[in-house]
Amino acid sequence: MSFDDLLKDLQGQNTVQEDPNHVALDVLFNESFMGEHSNCKTFEAFLEKGNFQVKTREDIHNIPDELFDRHVARETDFDNWKSMLDTATMKYAVKSDRMNES
Repeated sequence: MSFDDLLKDLQGQNTVQEDPNHVALDVLFNESFMGEHSNCKTFEAFLEKGNFQVKTREDIHNIPDELFDRHVARETDFDNWKSMLDTATMKYAVKSDRMNES
């Protein structure tokens, strides 16, 4: 993924039509979600607060689980990254289902 692709991803400019199995991180962890579950307004700010250098989605996977889990536990109301990701995914799915029903 190029830097421009990552930037678009973080800004939510990559659409579901481009890849139906991929949801942009800032869509999944939108301001409403981050505001409800953390003191950070954006997912990007959350990453910066932990001094994580993330340029690609793979970079997130390369962060040692223990480090990322500690950051999540310290900065959010989740115990670990998996619970944060699962909750965001569930909320996104529910919202998407409601939008498709309209």
